[in-house]
Amino acid sequence: MSMAAERETYVEKYKPIRTVLVSQVEPERNPFARLETKYNIKVDWRSFIEVRGLTEKEFRKERVRPDEYSAIIFTSKLAIEHFFRLCKALRIEMSQETKYYCMTEAIANYLQKFIVYRKRKVFFGQRTIQDLAPTLKKHRSKEKFLLPMGNLGAEFVSSYLTENEFNWTPALMYQTVPSDLSDLEDVFYDVLIFYSPLGIDSLYENFPSFKQLETRLAVAGSKTMQACEEHGLYVNIKPEPPNVPSMEMALENYLKISNKG
Repeated sequence: MSMAAERETYVEKYKPIRTVLVSQVEPERNPFARLETKYNIKVDWRSFIEVRGLTEKEFRKERVRPDEYSAIIFTSKLAIEHFFRLCKALRIEMSQETKYYCMTEAIANYLQKFIVYRKRKVFFGQRTIQDLAPTLKKHRSKEKFLLPMGNLGAEFVSSYLTENEFNWTPALMYQTVPSDLSDLEDVFYDVLIFYSPLGIDSLYENFPSFKQLETRLAVAGSKTMQACEEHGLYVNIKPEPPNVPSMEMALENYLKISNKG
């Protein structure tokens, strides 16, 4: 029987839920705390992915020297951290004339942890690269741009810079990789919650022979859904805006049936 046929014949049994594992780092405010008390369930948090910065030796293979660029584009706080970490490792000091373009004001403010703000030229947008377009185009002919990034890339920023013929270079400085989950090999949960296809990738990287069996999957996002389908997994719980806008609500709707006794 094909994977698609197996999914079509799946019958939801709504067995009681006692344990839940969320494939992320626990936030300051646990969105499932109320459900733990109300339905007597235990929710654990464990990130299935982690960010690993390139070592000095690995970065040298990129053949990029940050101080040879007059303008740096930062798409995240993570990019800032690894940029200055590698500069320190390479004993590179950026010129006080360097321009910094940040996707948001929050990212620009974070930059103050690493530079003397008043001595630098910092620009920021609201959310996307288009917000910075007027300023970027103003300096396009004068500047040599560097884009620090991870292995997942910065698709929209890269496309914009290429399409508008900027003099720019991507610089791989960190990688998002599967976490080591070997300590969970003999631990079983009634529900696994995923928000990213990278979490699904990590699941199979750690446990290649994973079989869903009676494990319920709660999944958010079309790309994560697609990753589940590619592995022949059945998704039991999912947010469905606008009526079910959050994972918390989707899980509770399921618990109302599975834990009603």
